[in-house]
Amino acid sequence: MTKREQILLSIEAASQRIGTTWPLYSFVASNPLSGYEKLSFENAVKEAEHYLKSKSYPSASVYRTALENNHIDKSILEGILREAEYYDNPEVYLNQMENAPQTTSQPQSKLDVIMTKWLAVFMDEGMAEWQMPNKEKGFFKAWKALASYDKDIGKPSLKHVPDDSVDAIEQVLSAHNISNYNELFTAHISALPGWTGYIKHRTNTNTVWQQQFPITIEDYLAVRLTIANHLGFSLEVDKKPKEDTPDTKLKHLWLKAWEKTFQDKLTLNLASQAAQNTLENKADLSDAQMVFCIDTRSELIRRHVEASGNYETFGYAGFFGIAADYQHYQEDISVKSCPPIVGSPYKITEAPLENTSVKDEAFKRNKKAATSKTRILKRLKNMLPSSFGFVEGSGAFYGLSLVAQSFMPKVFLKLKNDKNEYESFCEPQITYNDTTQKAIALEEKVAIVKSGFDLMGWEQFAPLVLFVGHGSKTANNPFASSLDCGACAANPGRHNARLLATLANDKDVRRVLAKAHNINIPKSTIFVGAEHNTTTDEIELFDNQVPETHKMSLKALKDNLLKAQETATAERLGVTSGSIALAQAKSINWGETRPEWGLAKNAAFIVGSRKLTASSNLDGRCFMHSYNWKLDPEGKALEGIMGGPMVVTQWINNHYYFSTVDNDKFGGGSKVTHNITGHYGVVQGNGGDLKMGLPLQSLKSTDTDMYHQPLRLTTIIHAPLERVESILRKNKHLQMLLDNEWMYLKVMDSSDKNTIRTYMKNFNWHPEKINVSKVKIENVKVKNIDIN
Repeated sequence: MTKREQILLSIEAASQRIGTTWPLYSFVASNPLSGYEKLSFENAVKEAEHYLKSKSYPSASVYRTALENNHIDKSILEGILREAEYYDNPEVYLNQMENAPQTTSQPQSKLDVIMTKWLAVFMDEGMAEWQMPNKEKGFFKAWKALASYDKDIGKPSLKHVPDDSVDAIEQVLSAHNISNYNELFTAHISALPGWTGYIKHRTNTNTVWQQQFPITIEDYLAVRLTIANHLGFSLEVDKKPKEDTPDTKLKHLWLKAWEKTFQDKLTLNLASQAAQNTLENKADLSDAQMVFCIDTRSELIRRHVEASGNYETFGYAGFFGIAADYQHYQEDISVKSCPPIVGSPYKITEAPLENTSVKDEAFKRNKKAATSKTRILKRLKNMLPSSFGFVEGSGAFYGLSLVAQSFMPKVFLKLKNDKNEYESFCEPQITYNDTTQKAIALEEKVAIVKSGFDLMGWEQFAPLVLFVGHGSKTANNPFASSLDCGACAANPGRHNARLLATLANDKDVRRVLAKAHNINIPKSTIFVGAEHNTTTDEIELFDNQVPETHKMSLKALKDNLLKAQETATAERLGVTSGSIALAQAKSINWGETRPEWGLAKNAAFIVGSRKLTASSNLDGRCFMHSYNWKLDPEGKALEGIMGGPMVVTQWINNHYYFSTVDNDKFGGGSKVTHNITGHYGVVQGNGGDLKMGLPLQSLKSTDTDMYHQPLRLTTIIHAPLERVESILRKNKHLQMLLDNEWMYLKVMDSSDKNTIRTYMKNFNWHPEKINVSKVKIENVKVKNIDIN
């Protein structure tokens, strides 16, 4: 093996130790320690603590609060401690954890400060009016051309440095006695995991910016090591610690006790439902059926929708099985509208309906005017000759705008409103996502619709069926996309919902479904796209093509959805009156740091019939995917759920977990001192590492008080145990996640009286001992079990 090959292999291995930093405009939740998943959770976080200088468990004060609030059952905790040969009272160990030396944030080194300056300048994505020269040559060459002007590194002469980044790395290594390249590269990549994580994102996704202005981890290391070598810095790295500290071991045990407490309450709830034989009861046909995203926020709104009328709800990943990009009407750029790990063979576009030319022309005029205004204002603000005069001349206008936003937000929003009104006169279309952009074949349209019905276990169709995507509407919020649909790559799900409704209404699609697949959709059934605004709980229907025959039913549904909005917002905001107005105010308040909680408190993923959970208040803590094991004898639908949504929910869960336990390293810091850089990210204050996770205000109710409970994900599947195990044996990645305790799995075994069994390492299944008599049941209703 040549030295160059050894360097490249070591860089690849070292790169796996950092996660991916997603840009603000498509802020997708991901596990920041995804590169460590081949290790057990305990060993992974220990290595991360070494390389990233991070914290990996909740603090002792968080555990104390959880114990005091009964979120940790003391008897469960004592049992877990005794099993690990800790025999003292839990209070003793709590004091021990509190008094242990704490990991403190390390100040940025001079090398880090220099690197962040150059990375920010090069990786700008259109925010700066003046761009760094030579960017098209790549980061290393662009830096090399300008480095001789940098006072921070002594205006070096770099004529002797090769133009190729790998050659430059090799040159530096030749001047030092380095034996372990992996350790060296890992240390330097991990020094700025936010920035290097974003480099990783750009190279993996090959964005337009990456194509025009390429940057690689090799470039990053070449610049960093060349600067370090020039400044005479040592390239030696610390050796890895060999043993856990006592308080780290204790924190792991307390975490398991917290998770076990939550799991026991949840499984007791589900087992109680099953014990009443409610899973087998066939429901009468409902007035309407609604399919919501599996998102935890859907749990609350589904309860309130079902309580408002004779309605049935389902859970399905919010991209609705359509692997596509979406192109807004009258725009050239498309955005991803399916999970990031899924390719986009299709594109969703918009086409005006017949007899809508007046609306179409008005929309085009307004859009052209708005685009021109935005372009002119940006040039006036950013161009050096006009910037000072513009600020002086426009001060009064912006001052009035600030007052209006603060004291008359509704009026201001109405004046500024830029709603996508084209949806009232356009119909979504699906084409191939290539240069031909031809309409897709009929059998592919049928496959998209059939797949959704299969995964949800659909048996009968109501007169009105809604596919409800979700999005969040907030003001002055750099992290707005983190509140949208993760399954749509942090974009709203309305486009996929509208398209699926269009396909399901297609006469040819219905004909093939009936003839080839025995799926008979009544002629009286109409599918409608919709969107759930998770900040206000409003459900907007895109019903411009619903026939007159369904208008009365539709009106009754809208009236009931308004009632559901009122009761849902009241529960979520903890008020007894004026809840909708309060939710709307939070949505449009430009100073609101917590417009909504997103997926905070997520802790479980339930795969099964809605009958498992319909009578329970799960406090918005559970992802819920509909599944009917009887209609999936070969397990294909379940395999799709376990290989897709189950993995994604684990990403989301770990994203929230690590953002909570170490917000400085894995999270986004405080919104109060955020600065947006390059359109794609935030830094804290005037520089530093690029923030990779959620801001503090999305996780805590105050700077110190916990809101999200950092627990690893528990998946519960209602299906035959043999079917689940067969899928796991075929999917080594899923088995690895479970064996290494990145998540938990429990199966409600439908082939054995719904006995709940917990997966242990190497396909050992531990039966749960559940006493359902502990739950008070009235009229076959499980009363609001607190699973906090």
